[in-house]
Amino acid sequence: MRIVFAGTPEFARLALDAIIAAGHQVPLVLTQPDRPSGRGLKLTPSAVKQAALAANIPVCQPRSLRLDGKYPQEAQAARQALLAAEPELLVVAAYGLILPQWLLSLPSYGCFNIHASLLPRWRGAAPIQRAIEAGDAQTGVTIMLMDAGLDTGAMLFTRALPITPEHNAASLHDELAALGARAIVQAIEELQLGTLVSQPQPGEGVTYAAKLDKAEAPLDFTQPAALLERRIRAFDPAPGASLMLPGLSAPVKVWKAQAIDAPQTASAAGGGAPAPGQVLHAGASGIDIATADGVLRLLELQKAGGKRQHVAAFVQGWQSR
Repeated sequence: MRIVFAGTPEFARLALDAIIAAGHQVPLVLTQPDRPSGRGLKLTPSAVKQAALAANIPVCQPRSLRLDGKYPQEAQAARQALLAAEPELLVVAAYGLILPQWLLSLPSYGCFNIHASLLPRWRGAAPIQRAIEAGDAQTGVTIMLMDAGLDTGAMLFTRALPITPEHNAASLHDELAALGARAIVQAIEELQLGTLVSQPQPGEGVTYAAKLDKAEAPLDFTQPAALLERRIRAFDPAPGASLMLPGLSAPVKVWKAQAIDAPQTASAAGGGAPAPGQVLHAGASGIDIATADGVLRLLELQKAGGKRQHVAAFVQGWQSR
């Protein structure tokens, strides 16, 4: 099948590689413009662009696809490249640009999107992180027929994946990327066989995965320990959860923690329940902090400008100040 691919990060690269490996023709790849990266802020191509160039596939990198938008010349050039590519199908995975109606209507079989959730749960920008944060027992990928809405199109193909207490956003991302790559190849195969069936998304169970914001990084100890532990995993690797510890002038990143149900010890100040955020204990086994419900035990931390450390090494340096 003749397929144009649109995607940008590593999640999308795996799908592009799988489509190429399955023997499909990919006459054109759309991806975001190169971005500054690293300490030197050198312009760096996306993971998808690197894969496309390695496969000798032409790449188009418009800043917008809207013909009446801010970059009409780039959009028009992209439109001409797409018309010349004559796609039967457009596959989209974490591309990062809104597709206008002229593009949605261009391929004869429409546009398939690889979305990292079991729709209609977690439509939007950060489905992997929000699923972990919410404590969902499972997630997965949905191959969806795109329409003008935000992840509202008909579902074509789904594959589920359990979320374990060991998952963080990075590890779950990698598993879902591999699952999505397999799922899109299977969906295309069923499309060619004429056995692919679409069904509308249910009206119930819709949730939205808002984009992560750095303002969410500071841990709020007026929330339960279990939620904070999930948020730490959901925000690993970015933006990273953080907190202030006594004696330090900059926030500390928290990369691993454990929610403890054990009763909190009484506050030394007044003998009552400890205030949320109070450090109850600090030692080689962890730093215990009171929350609204339970105790959060910090296990892996990182000082500003430093490296990730097991709590035993962190506490040794912290207490020596």
